[in-house]
Amino acid sequence: MSDALAPWLQQQLSALLAQRGHAWLLHGPSGLGQYRLGLELVRAWLCEAPTPQGACDQCGSCHAIEVRTHADLCVLMPETVMMALGWPLGEKAQADIDDKKRKPSKEIRVDAMRDTVEFSQRTSARGRGKAVLVYPAERMNNVTANALLKTLEEPPGDARFVLASEAAHQLLPTIHSRCLGHTMLWPDEASALAWLQQQGVGAADAAAVLRAAGGRPDDALQFLQSGLNLKTWSLLPRAMARGDASALAGWAPAQAVDALQKLCHDLLAGSVGGAPRYFNPADLPIASTAALARWSRELARTARTVEHPFNAGLMLEALVSQARNALNSNA
Repeated sequence: MSDALAPWLQQQLSALLAQRGHAWLLHGPSGLGQYRLGLELVRAWLCEAPTPQGACDQCGSCHAIEVRTHADLCVLMPETVMMALGWPLGEKAQADIDDKKRKPSKEIRVDAMRDTVEFSQRTSARGRGKAVLVYPAERMNNVTANALLKTLEEPPGDARFVLASEAAHQLLPTIHSRCLGHTMLWPDEASALAWLQQQGVGAADAAAVLRAAGGRPDDALQFLQSGLNLKTWSLLPRAMARGDASALAGWAPAQAVDALQKLCHDLLAGSVGGAPRYFNPADLPIASTAALARWSRELARTARTVEHPFNAGLMLEALVSQARNALNSNA
């Protein structure tokens, strides 16, 4: 797997480094590289020998970020995301989780935000200023976001912020107004396929998984790394029409809802003459537009509570039943 920055991200990084600003909001749908671009931006800000293209990758600052120990970088994420990406938790948070006093948070906690505000006001340890990376920024609730507002409006002299979001519409308008906005670029298909192959994905699989991810290369790579296989994906529409729950065996409820929302999207698009985005047209059955619209609303309601501790098996059975009813609505 190649660690080189994808060409469309490198292009954006160079453009951002050529501009001035103390707070950036990187926004766009998932799978376009917001986290990687945000990390590269703060690496370049803190680098001891930066270039117009980014950090040098050689200095002590770059090494400190690589091993997650940089004194002038604060990474603010939900604890679940920090653990998944290899960032260390604070001592108290880690102790609470280790002692099973609570589970890792899926939101950015307000006490972590207060620690971040205090961090931004301290003197830089390495003399290159301080940087804060917030990802995914939409995981701040209103209390947490409000704790950041004053610092974003009047930041300490050497502190800079990057907020990276995959659902910027969920952020407070006051957060938007205090940041310079950058809309993530969507790579062309050829560039995305070439990058996936550099990550070790075969040419045939790259095209199939990029379609399954809706053209988003990071999501495509995560799709493969999650263990979902492409043959199962292509057979999913017909399996749901038969009510075959085994097609979702081993899937987490959130994965299943996401897949079924993509299937519903493609079927709705086809019902009004549009082109499918996630599945091959030949794999899609025909269903009633009205039934698909009802199914879409049911899936949207389920998506809002899918992380709750329901019985996963029962939830998957209910999802398959809904899908079967919708897909056989023309029978």
